Amino acid sequence: MSVVKDTDCSVEPSTLCYARVIVTHTEKPVVLRVAAPVPLRRPFDYLAPEGRNQGSLSPGMRLRVPFGKREVTAILLEVVEEASVDAEQLRPALDVLDSESLLGPSMMALCNWSSDYYQHPIGEVFSAAIPKALREGRSLTETHWRLTTQGEGLPEGALSRARSQAKALSLLQRGEQLPETLKAEGVSSAVLRELTNKGLIERCRASAHIPSAALEQEGPPLGTEQAQAVEAIVGGSFSSHLLQGVTGSGKTEVYLRLIAACLERGEQALVLIPEIGLTPQTVKRFEARFKSPVAVLHSGLSDGQRFAAWQAAQAGTAGIVMGTRSAIFTPLARPGLIVVDEEHDGSYKQQDGFRYSARDVAVKRAQLEDCPVILGSATPSLESLENARRERYDHHFLRGRQGGGELPMLETVDLRGLHLNAGISDYLMAAIRDTVQIQKRQALLFLNRRGFAPTLQCHSCGWVAGCDHCDARLTVHMRKRCLRCHHCAAQRALPSHCPDCGGTSLLTHGLGTEQTEEFLRSVLRCPVHRVDSDAMRGADAMQSLLEVAHGEEPCVILGTQMLTKGHHFPAVQLVGVIDADALLYSADFRGEERMAQLVVQVAGRAGRESAGGKVLIQTHYPDDPLFGALRGGHFESITSSLLEKRRSSGLPPYGQLMLLRSDARNERDGEAFLRAVQKEAKPYLPSDCQLIGPLPSAMPRRAGRFRWQLWCLSASRRGAMTAARLLVDRAETLKKPRELSWFIDVDPSDVL
Repeated sequence: MSVVKDTDCSVEPSTLCYARVIVTHTEKPVVLRVAAPVPLRRPFDYLAPEGRNQGSLSPGMRLRVPFGKREVTAILLEVVEEASVDAEQLRPALDVLDSESLLGPSMMALCNWSSDYYQHPIGEVFSAAIPKALREGRSLTETHWRLTTQGEGLPEGALSRARSQAKALSLLQRGEQLPETLKAEGVSSAVLRELTNKGLIERCRASAHIPSAALEQEGPPLGTEQAQAVEAIVGGSFSSHLLQGVTGSGKTEVYLRLIAACLERGEQALVLIPEIGLTPQTVKRFEARFKSPVAVLHSGLSDGQRFAAWQAAQAGTAGIVMGTRSAIFTPLARPGLIVVDEEHDGSYKQQDGFRYSARDVAVKRAQLEDCPVILGSATPSLESLENARRERYDHHFLRGRQGGGELPMLETVDLRGLHLNAGISDYLMAAIRDTVQIQKRQALLFLNRRGFAPTLQCHSCGWVAGCDHCDARLTVHMRKRCLRCHHCAAQRALPSHCPDCGGTSLLTHGLGTEQTEEFLRSVLRCPVHRVDSDAMRGADAMQSLLEVAHGEEPCVILGTQMLTKGHHFPAVQLVGVIDADALLYSADFRGEERMAQLVVQVAGRAGRESAGGKVLIQTHYPDDPLFGALRGGHFESITSSLLEKRRSSGLPPYGQLMLLRSDARNERDGEAFLRAVQKEAKPYLPSDCQLIGPLPSAMPRRAGRFRWQLWCLSASRRGAMTAARLLVDRAETLKKPRELSWFIDVDPSDVL
């Protein structure tokens, strides 16, 4: 309320003085606090658009707001009474883009928690939770397509002469469909118009109907351990479960039973898988089991396909939502279960931009959604095993293979003094021939290095081909006759002579999948399939390989760690690890853990549907204790030993790591910046935290920029979070060269 008093006594004394009092009521402006998609670690305040009152606004809505000279789409965090800046500085939002919240309270809380825990700009975190179309201000579709009463009376396979119309009908017979879903499946607007004119389909409001819980087919009978796991996990409120089962033990069948129970309760299930390559076979298995729609989200889809899947998940029309890392931020209408398959896999950690761990975010989300979360793996991470030891997670074991099959026999091949062809010993070669030519089965060979050879050297002067932009050697790729950097993707033609001395004797050193593939093709009379990121290009490449593998034709499958991601190769009888020593000794403290996980995972591809599977591991160090434990099938003893080492050194999971990394054009700018951050922060660090560095990265120069890092090791999570906020605060306030950039990585998966 404001009061204006107008008094005039300038007239003669005999004249009555008058006073005019005007009372007006002014409403306090509505202040909107929003997360804008900019690289700044704070929210921003705006006035509400004209005509909008507080009652029509709720957190999770999108707003179009001015930001500098441009307009951006922001997420409303809250309506506040007091602005963080002077009221005169506030600008009004331009428009409210939604009639209701896109993100519910639990998703809002999850994004806020993720921003704080990983110390990442809040606007960029919220951007990860909505598809590109919504970030660009597109309206959320409110109508679906459905069959009319006349259309519902048509049998399956109707309109077979009009293939496009028949395809549209087939999709709609499964239930209501979003326009984006139909478009992504190749159904044009002209086809929909034709069906509408025939009275077979119609538009309708998007219903929030509960997806069907009916089964397409029954699953196999559960084993005792599977049944116990299902009974312990099914239903209920928040609880974390570690499902540890040997390869082929039926972990997926446990997931399917729990998802069935989730659908029966009218709830949705979110399933995370580590790699896009696993999606087709996993989706196929889920669709074969359930009548409920499966929404799929991963980076290999078009923007329209991701938008359609996101809408189906958010509206609740998809009972099962499946995807890779980023799918953890997909909103669900009725969340009832979260599954993280192959929870140990490094693919769940984002390595650039918003550096989050989808596995850890999944546990936090389950807590906020008050639903169970399952972390499944044959080789769990040490962090998850320690949480199980501390009884933060319920630990369930599946010790036997489904169908009574036995785990393959594991044997080491001592390479000392042996002759090798493309890295393959005569002993391994004999085993390959026996498998594909005598037993008529398949052999799988693991070599975690793509290309033909990692080094090209001049025999005359010793010159080595190096990257002009990185402190790395260029890898030889014979198929494309080029040298390629596997760090910055720089590429140049394979030289015919040495650039230093002009010599023509250029030698390759080391192994790569191309070289081994070439050798195998020259000595075997069977197909050889190479599986690495160079060969598996295109959306259907991995699916084509899986069809070959499931056809059980005798062949050799050679590849990198893409082979260890949970693929099912029913006819693989022999697994060979060509160069185990490349994995054994690593500067990364997680090296031994990853080595054991890779070997166990790739070994698990052998003998899954037949007896007598065999695994051969080639090494120059057969007496190493780790190989001894692997030969005996004692993964648990390996993890116990590694946990003890971690405990004595205070490393994760007994301590928490963070790194602050800088990169700059000038070699010393990054070091000077981190040293200044260290000096500013050190006096205020919690007592259980220590700073290590600044140190150059293992590869100091990458893509033409020099990289330095400052490590922070804390004995407690609380201390680590305090230190993270402190380091970020000091880094943001310090002056830095214009071309220098920095980031913080909480719980880094790679210390190199």
